[in-house]
Amino acid sequence: MGRPKLLLPWGDGTVLGHLLELGGRLRADQIVVVHASGARELESALDGLNFPSASRVVNPDPDSDMRQSIRCAAQRPGWHSALTHWAIALGDQPHLEWATWAAVQSRAAAQPELICQPAYQGKPKHPVFLPRAEFRRLAENTGGTMKDFLRERAALVSLVELADPGLDLDLDTPADYERALKMR
Repeated sequence: MGRPKLLLPWGDGTVLGHLLELGGRLRADQIVVVHASGARELESALDGLNFPSASRVVNPDPDSDMRQSIRCAAQRPGWHSALTHWAIALGDQPHLEWATWAAVQSRAAAQPELICQPAYQGKPKHPVFLPRAEFRRLAENTGGTMKDFLRERAALVSLVELADPGLDLDLDTPADYERALKMR
């Protein structure tokens, strides 16, 4: 992409700024950004957005599966005791429709013990809303990928079938980014 995905232009700011704003719209009680160590451009952007240092988590192995980043977040001390769910948002999906987020958040509120996630054409997608117990299990469990973790807990997963084509797109190439901009 030529630069970190989170720093790509999006709307009046960057992908990162958009995702942090989205957290505010979702009324998230806490927002944490997981990033690679030495990600100076990203750290500078977070500084520019006045994002607190205490809410940044360094993943020492950023090239591993996303589960490692989630594990780093789950192991972070200082989570508010009143939190019931954690929304795992991917940095390369700024193009998801607001209705997608709202539908999954609503399902998580209605089924507080279940892992809630959207589905597109029958396939589970991200973002994933994890209840407290499952988020804590991620901190303890060191094996497998995030897909493995969710497969192992299939009985606890509540899928919300949605028609958002953005669910089937991640920003992995410049062409993906251009496609996402058109969806926006």
